[in-house]
Order: sequence, then C-alpha cells, then structure tokens
Amino acid sequence: MAQLLADLLLQSAQRSPDAPALRAGSNSYSYSELAAQVRRFAAALRSVANIGRSARVGVWLDKRLETVVALFGTAHAGAVFVPINPLLKAEQAAYIARDCNVEVLVTTAQRYAGFASLREQCPDLRQVVLVDGDPAALEDRQVGRDAEPWHWTRMLEAADAGAQPHRVIDADMAGILYTSGSTGKPKGVVLSHRNIVAGAHSVSTYLGNTAEDRILAALPLSFDYGLSQLTTAFLVGASAVLHNYLLPQDAIRAMARERITGLAAVPPLWLQLATLDWPPAVGEHLRYFTNSGGAMPTTLLADLRKRAPRAKPFLMYGLTEAFRSTYLPPEEVDRRPTPMGKAIPNAEILVVREDGSECAPGEPGELVHRGALVSMGYWNDPEKTAERFKPVPGQRKELVLTELAVWSGDTVKKDDEGFLYFVSRRDEMIKTSGYRVSPTEIEEVVYRSGLVAEVAAFGVDHPALGQAIVLVAHPAEGMEPDSKALLEACKAQLPAYMQPQHIDWLSEALPRNANGKIDRKSLSSERAAMFASSGTQAEATGVGA
Repeated sequence: MAQLLADLLLQSAQRSPDAPALRAGSNSYSYSELAAQVRRFAAALRSVANIGRSARVGVWLDKRLETVVALFGTAHAGAVFVPINPLLKAEQAAYIARDCNVEVLVTTAQRYAGFASLREQCPDLRQVVLVDGDPAALEDRQVGRDAEPWHWTRMLEAADAGAQPHRVIDADMAGILYTSGSTGKPKGVVLSHRNIVAGAHSVSTYLGNTAEDRILAALPLSFDYGLSQLTTAFLVGASAVLHNYLLPQDAIRAMARERITGLAAVPPLWLQLATLDWPPAVGEHLRYFTNSGGAMPTTLLADLRKRAPRAKPFLMYGLTEAFRSTYLPPEEVDRRPTPMGKAIPNAEILVVREDGSECAPGEPGELVHRGALVSMGYWNDPEKTAERFKPVPGQRKELVLTELAVWSGDTVKKDDEGFLYFVSRRDEMIKTSGYRVSPTEIEEVVYRSGLVAEVAAFGVDHPALGQAIVLVAHPAEGMEPDSKALLEACKAQLPAYMQPQHIDWLSEALPRNANGKIDRKSLSSERAAMFASSGTQAEATGVGA
C-alpha cells in the first residue's frame, strides 16, 4: 500500500509498467517511462542541485510532462513541491517563492523573463530550471554557479542515477499549496505525504476508479482539486490526460478524442460546457463527473445529465486545509439535489456551536473536519494556523496529546439523516470561477494605481462566475473617476480570474461600520442582485460610474 506520494506512481509502474500513465499534448507515456523520469529528476535534485531534506521546489508551469515529473520527483527526492498557478503574474509568483523560501524554481523561459528582475527579492532561490528554450545555449553551464538558469534537459543528463533520496516518512511535508485568505496575501497550506495519499484513497474509493479510467486533468495542478486528478489516477493505475484548454469547446473535443471516463470541474466551467453540443460518444464513455469549488445549480446539473445520461454526478465540498470533506452519492441526487452530502471515507464532519458543543439537526453551526486529511497548518504563520486549526471538540480528557481539526469558518446545518446543507461563509472570501480570491490582494493593487483614496472589493453572486468581483471606490484627491485606467492597472498586475467585473465610484468617503472599518457588508448587500438577470459572463463586464 502506498505511503509516500511518489509511491502512487512507482507502485503502479511495478504492477503495470507498459500501461498508459500520462498523455500530454500528442505524447503518451507509460508508467515505466514516467517513473523513470521522476526518479531521474529526483536524482538531479540530490546530485546536481544538492537539495536538502524538506527544501522547497517551486513549479511554475502549465500542465505538461515536466510539471508532473517535477511535482512527483521533488516529493520522491525528500523535498517539498510548491505548485504555482501558471496564471499568476511574476510579482505574485515571487511572493510565493519568497514566503516559503523556495530554493529551486522550475519554469519556462517566458515566465522567467518577467521574473528575473524580482529574483533579488527571493534570497533563498539558488537555482532556476527552464523546461524550454535552446539547451545548447546553456551548454557551458557549470554546476555550482547560480548566475544563470539551467536547462531541464542538461540538468537531467548531469544527474547521478545512484543518488539516493532523503529518507522521509508519511508524516513529513510533501507539498505546499497556496490559497488566498479573506485578508492579506495568500497562505501556504502544508500537506504531508499522508494527507495526499489518504485523500487519493478516499476519493478513488467513492468514485470507484480503476485502471480502465481515463481522467481529464483540466483544472490547475496548483489546486488540491486539480492535483487530485493525478493522485487518484496513479493510485489505481489509470491514465491521466493533461489539458490546457483555451475555450470550453477544447475540453469537449478532448473528452471525445481521449475517450475520457472521468471529468472534474468547477461551476463556471460546467456552465460553459452545458451550453455546448456534446458528441454522442462523450456520453457513451463518460462514467462520472465531479463538482467542487462552489455549489452546482440544479438547472445546470439537469443540463449536464441530459448531455451525459450514463455519467454519475458526484457533488462535493472541500477546503484546501483538509482537501475534501463531503460528497453526495449519485443515487441521492434526485432525492436531495441541494445538500453537500456526507463525510467522505476516512473523515468525520462535525457541526458545532461556538462553544464546541454539537448542533441539533436543523441548527446552523460551524463545519469542523477531523481525520487523516487535516493538513499541517499554514507555512510560517502560527497566528492564522491557531485560528483555523483547533482541538477537536469533545475529546476525552484522558488523551494527553491534543488532536487538531480544521474549523472551516463555514456555517452549515445537518438534517435528521445526517446530510449536510451549506448556509453561509463566515469570512469575506470571494469565490469566483472556482478560485478563492482575497479582497485585500485586489485592493492593494488598486491602491498602488494612485487612482483611488479608498476602495472595497467584494464578491456578488453571478450566474456564470459563482461570484463576480465588484469594486466600490472613492477617487484620489484632485482626480476624476477613471474606470478604464483602473482596469488597465488591474489587468497588468492581476490574473484574469481576479479582474473586477464592475466598478462603482462614490463621490464621498466609503461608509464605515461601528468599528470604523469600511462597511463591506452593506456595500455588498446593496449590490447583491446586480447580476441577477445576467445571462452570460460578457454581460457582467461593463463598468458603472
């Protein structure tokens, strides 16, 4: 049984070396071929980069062979992978690299061109590895020099195949996934080998994954939900198909071409896919589809089921701090289409009052997740870790060592049969296009533009995006409202999913609450229905003045 992350892949390679493991673009790789590359990269990290135990390796790439090799090879070497969303700008990538002391960064030449001027801000970054470009241009690269990047090919060629990985156990760090908080910069959620492997076992159990599955990996691998498509596939010896889609139609074509049996997506993508015609063949071989990252509207679910009537829908709820918490069994969808379901295998979900006592059926309370999926906390942030990771309520006094659970901050309720229903989110996180976005991170960019004296960012319900990002701003002294310039500033510094969909300008200062803080709640409440009649994402892109 797999205990370390790389074991998921390496053990399948032992069982079925010639079975297809990965498809990237027009290239396919068997389990033995992929395992060999993972071992080679791990050896290169040890013998060429001289990486230490638990050192962090940043992986800032789109979905491609080298991304998978770098993630699993880093874990196999006994180091810690840090996947960086390829949509992030250089400044945001540099923040992550600096925050968790990344020592090696694997990326593309184009991304590094924008990052190079920020490298001085990352004092721990010793080496950059480029996966593309001309290897010959770096032929004279000398091991031990840090001035210029290495090329991926040359680094692997220089590896000592006999280099042994650091010894780690399942309780050690495997990866750090960055997720936005409601305030401040993104936080690094530290995952152990046990967290990731237990998650793969749990999810593959209720999805019924087998070696016959072909799973489309369309979500970013910097998300736990996206990474899970690889771990569940490799656990059972299935085939994962990497997909960097530009248009929703691309995903439909990939599903037909690759005979996909399992597809995971977030509501905004599902909404786009549901507007398209699906070739009949897709519905014949698609065995299941899963949803997380936001509730799926019942009308959207019905549209998807018409397009793939044989596919079983799995509606799920999760949080990066504990991977996945609940799922609704497909056989319950017609009977109760709106609940979050029940706890996934090897997890316990509690609904508790503020004092930690358990809520009665129908009584709203905070969702608390306990079990093997509870992560190791936030990287180098004891204060925020203490806020979210707290003792499991109702522990026996005789147990001297305290078990910690994730207190989600989400309010839910449970019915008489134990099914959970989402009520509200306690914090001010914006959940848009399947991403969790910090309003403070957007506001910082807006303030730096010099165009505003005050600004508040918040999410407003939107039929296509889940939530649309809305700004309410007061112009800087002596300046007129300039929506075009403000949007250009956001476009230059923020990825597409963090772009505001609407800007309201106020001629006076923004309203305050009793504590003297900007009253974000009243601002958002006044605009709660502004997209209620929007039929498409395009209708929400106008800016109000």
